[in-house]
Amino acid sequence: MRRGEIRWYRFAQPDKRRPVLILTRDSALEFLGEVTVAPVTSTVRDIPSEVPLTRADGMPRDCAVNLDHVQTVAKARIGPLVATLGVRRMSEVRAALLFALGF
Repeated sequence: MRRGEIRWYRFAQPDKRRPVLILTRDSALEFLGEVTVAPVTSTVRDIPSEVPLTRADGMPRDCAVNLDHVQTVAKARIGPLVATLGVRRMSEVRAALLFALGF
């Protein structure tokens, strides 16, 4: 597991499996039981706190990383790899996260 990977995760509320983007820094991942993630949603709102993704990013359909809903989840419940974002997309994620947090 590494920052920038999109992996499956089953959320308790709502009871739904969805992809999440790993945000926790790589150097901390092996020491933590929980990781910070951002959900990926098929609802693309075209707002500054989202990063749109396409098939070119390795996703099965158009979607968006939603940085307004960042949360910490149990690492043990994170599932298989879906895709890995490149440097350019991760730069967009950083900008969207800063916007979402008001920095």
